[in-house]
Amino acid sequence: MDLEAIDVVRDAFMLMLLISAPILIVGLVVGLVVSVMQAVTQIQEQTLVFVPKIIAMVGVTIAMISWITVKMMEFSAEMFSWSPVTGS
Repeated sequence: MDLEAIDVVRDAFMLMLLISAPILIVGLVVGLVVSVMQAVTQIQEQTLVFVPKIIAMVGVTIAMISWITVKMMEFSAEMFSWSPVTGS
């Protein structure tokens, strides 16, 4: 029983990482590009990084919402079909 619970938690964490990774990577890349542009132009405005990063991350989330929904529904269906008594 304990091993099945560990497997469920591991699968949930893997799904969380799979869903959030593309969004976070886009935020990282946009933040890096804006920071390089700030260094090149010598504009040191701290809040300048946040607006492009938020817009890019929201755009990626909107573009990927159908894929995210499918993954979440598959995981939910797997959890509802899993029986703690039988372990299958």
